[in-house]
Amino acid sequence: MYTAGYTFSLISLALATAILCVFRKLHCTRNYIHIQLFVSFILRAVFIFIRDSLLFTNEELYHCDYYPVACKMVLMFSNYSILANYSWLLAEGHFLFTLVTRSFFSRRKHLACYVTLCWGLPLAVIVTWGLAKYSYEDEGCWESRRHEGIWWILRVPVLLTICMNLMFFLGILKVLIGKLQLPDAQRSEFSQYKRLIKSTFFLVALFGLQYMIFVFLPVTLSPPVFRIWTFAELALSSTQGFVVAVLYCFMNGEVQQEIQRRWRRWCLNRHFGSGSRVNDGRRRTHHGSMSHSSNPALTQVLMLPSVPGVPTQDAEVKQPS
Repeated sequence: MYTAGYTFSLISLALATAILCVFRKLHCTRNYIHIQLFVSFILRAVFIFIRDSLLFTNEELYHCDYYPVACKMVLMFSNYSILANYSWLLAEGHFLFTLVTRSFFSRRKHLACYVTLCWGLPLAVIVTWGLAKYSYEDEGCWESRRHEGIWWILRVPVLLTICMNLMFFLGILKVLIGKLQLPDAQRSEFSQYKRLIKSTFFLVALFGLQYMIFVFLPVTLSPPVFRIWTFAELALSSTQGFVVAVLYCFMNGEVQQEIQRRWRRWCLNRHFGSGSRVNDGRRRTHHGSMSHSSNPALTQVLMLPSVPGVPTQDAEVKQPS
């Protein structure tokens, strides 16, 4: 189930990233942030597939004993991509908050700060977690959770990003409520952000609710509860990338308009291109017939006797002796 979910998410994210990169009219700071979020989810799916190929190539044999270093590194990168997911989701929330609260700001500087923080801070956290695992719980592929304090190194940053995003959306909601009391002309500029705000709020609520439910579960669970938790966790985590691609790309009005415009242009070029090729062929046939019919007349003119005092076209041509 989760292999199919990650595969579907990976294909959707790759297609969404290609769309935002290929169409130049979609190049803006907001879509650049979307692309970074897509990339973080792509990395998550890729590392999941690498981990499965290392550990579960044979269903009857667990290969962790054969690839101890590789599986530990893959687990670190998987957790790093998860931290990057929530970091870029926080960047989405902060960028929206900045859009609705400030009229003028440098979007390029904001993007540079987002890239540095959303890729750099998760790296610092995952290195700290890796050192703690190596020092106090260096067992198997580092999937054991005997020391709860080590796992909270990963949980605390995610919880902080969820709480900060909720604070940003409370601020956005306050601003929007205030704008609703203004005339339509003054609040028309916020209409273009409504869908984006809804999409981001839905993702924050979905990811936050999922994490809040599962993060406080005890380490030891009864078999029925463990099965329910595993099923829900794998189903939600594997399809998150697909949900992100749908909300930020496939349901984006600007993306839909650009694709429709390109499709109409392609259809027109195909239609008029075929027509122009037919017309060019007709023109070439027409010119060819005229040049062929003018050859005898030109020959007759050249063969006329020259009149004294009147220059002819072949006056400079030497007559054969």
